[in-house]
Amino acid sequence: MHVGNRWRSPAAYAAVCAVLLTGCQGAPGGGAGGDRPGGRAATVPPGAARPSGYGAVFLAVDECSSFGRTSFTEVSCAGERAAARVVARHDGTARDGPRCPATTDFVLHISERRPAFDEDGDGVVPRGYACMRHLQPPHPGDPGGGGGPRTIVGDCVHSLGDGKVRETACDGSGEHEPEFKVTKAVDTRSDCPASTALYVRLGGTAPVGCARPV
Repeated sequence: MHVGNRWRSPAAYAAVCAVLLTGCQGAPGGGAGGDRPGGRAATVPPGAARPSGYGAVFLAVDECSSFGRTSFTEVSCAGERAAARVVARHDGTARDGPRCPATTDFVLHISERRPAFDEDGDGVVPRGYACMRHLQPPHPGDPGGGGGPRTIVGDCVHSLGDGKVRETACDGSGEHEPEFKVTKAVDTRSDCPASTALYVRLGGTAPVGCARPV
């Protein structure tokens, strides 16, 4: 993929990837650039995860969900319907709460419900979100996988124009060819190597991603 002269000055052309915390269930998509945090998310709209009463706590860590067209339900991890496992579970909203693990494949947003059965008998499943990992490949949250709610070292991006980028698979299997690859995560732009052609906002303890052309 040709990269024009406009990418040769990191100071002039900083770009970032955006976390998309709303979207279609399991759908491949990318994060937009601009001044928003990085990553491609395969997420579901708030409320799409519906309590099923299977476990003591709805979608607790290490429990599993099925995939459905309009909702996700908790199922036995040993069952045929199991599709993804909870790797982290938090109350509140993903925007305000802790970040999901780096290799999370997608995020389930859980709206407050009043099911017939719940974990403490008060008739309420608290609002929260579950960080999910597919039981079987592919794993879009892996480095270079082209998805997941976070952009991490090893991921690739392509240009959207106007200084914005979106994550795409490094092996070229996505809709867009990769143009840049994040090779290092650092505290500040000045810590990036001289070969850096693009800055990507990663968030976390090392918020700046140093990307080079591929």
